[in-house]
Amino acid sequence: MTAFRDRYEVTTCGYGPAPDGVANHVQLPADQEVWRYSRALLIRRQFSRAYWENAAVRTASDALAGRPFDIVLANDVDAVPLALSLQPRLGVHADLHEFAPAQKSELLRWRLFVAPFMAWICRRFVTRATSVTTVAHGIAREYRRRFGIVAGVVTNATPFSDQPPSAVHEPLALVHSGACFRNRHLGIMIDALERTRTAATLDLYLTPNDPAYLAELRARARALPHVRVHDPVPYRDLVGTLRDYDVGVFVLPPVNANYRWALPNKLFDFVQARLGVVVGPSPEMADLVRSEGFGLVAEDFTADGLAKALDTLDPEAVRTLKLRSDELAATLSSESQTALWIAAIDRIAARG
Repeated sequence: MTAFRDRYEVTTCGYGPAPDGVANHVQLPADQEVWRYSRALLIRRQFSRAYWENAAVRTASDALAGRPFDIVLANDVDAVPLALSLQPRLGVHADLHEFAPAQKSELLRWRLFVAPFMAWICRRFVTRATSVTTVAHGIAREYRRRFGIVAGVVTNATPFSDQPPSAVHEPLALVHSGACFRNRHLGIMIDALERTRTAATLDLYLTPNDPAYLAELRARARALPHVRVHDPVPYRDLVGTLRDYDVGVFVLPPVNANYRWALPNKLFDFVQARLGVVVGPSPEMADLVRSEGFGLVAEDFTADGLAKALDTLDPEAVRTLKLRSDELAATLSSESQTALWIAAIDRIAARG
């Protein structure tokens, strides 16, 4: 909201307290998660009821009813029907985080019950948005192919951090930060570290999304002197924490469409921390890393493939990658991406 508060009178609606500088804020109860749709209604394909009877949607709709808005910025697919229902004078911009119908497509229950609901929202509502953005070119292509939705791309970039690269460690200090989901197969990174010929350590900062899987990773790390699993750090401290390392690592097997097209914020965190990176051959990550030259791309999503990439690293190569991240930090920052959102909203405002 920082990008808009000096240009428009901003009302926000969401969880947590009001962002700084907004004119009005509607705070939703923390226990009304928007993803809690009625299973029975989804199974019976009663999608309209499932949406409008959702507690978060109902609370937001009641709180915002009757307020006049010129433009509504809908944060992700679930917010688009509500945004359109407010009948803003000039239009709705939909910012979509994932390809919604395939978010958990590796799960049968998702494919049977949730995916059709998300596709319904896309067909019925997102197609009526004035403009749309999403986080990666592959996801934008999927929206166009499936629904005819033309979406611009605004990446999940990290705010610019003005700091030089840290000195290279010996052994090399590798790091990964992010969510602990079993379907991310985080153990691949540990396997690769055991197989690489490069002297290195690996630290993982993981959020406890799957406590059982996290416990397994912790137990394995305790048996390996060169691997450590840490609690997550607050986001405001993350880049500063990562800066004490040399190389950010992320290999994400494409178990669903969104993993295939992932261009995650952690990649941009690594850049702001002035790290080199090693990623798997996920198309969006691989294209960016190769075109900008701040890291390596493993040949496949296996531990052996990652180990081969790590084998090519030495202190001088890592130093060069860290310097390249330093050169790219401003270009790949959220400040450069926010300009695309501003332009989209300004185009809608110009209609008035």
